[in-house]
Amino acid sequence: MKKPSSKIREEIAKLQEQLKHAETREAERIGRIALRAGLGEIEIDEADFQVAFEDLAKRFRGGKPGTSGRKGAGESNTGGGQSETVASGAASGGTAVA
Repeated sequence: MKKPSSKIREEIAKLQEQLKHAETREAERIGRIALRAGLGEIEIDEADFQVAFEDLAKRFRGGKPGTSGRKGAGESNTGGGQSETVASGAASGGTAVA
């Protein structure tokens, strides 16, 4: 039996809300870690920050860091928004470091 389109839209809306909450939790977690590591005190361009986070992700995924390079770092976003969320979470973090 096929589902009516309204039911599918409801399910999509619920899943989008779950995704939003999951991304927020991840960003807050990474932001807290970044602040504890002292990254909140560093004056750095957001594009450079994103490249550094991408290199870090590659390192832990088994890839080689540094392959994305600085050139064009702000021109294309292939991370689907996740790196952007992480970078903004790291910048704000939600907590202050004493």
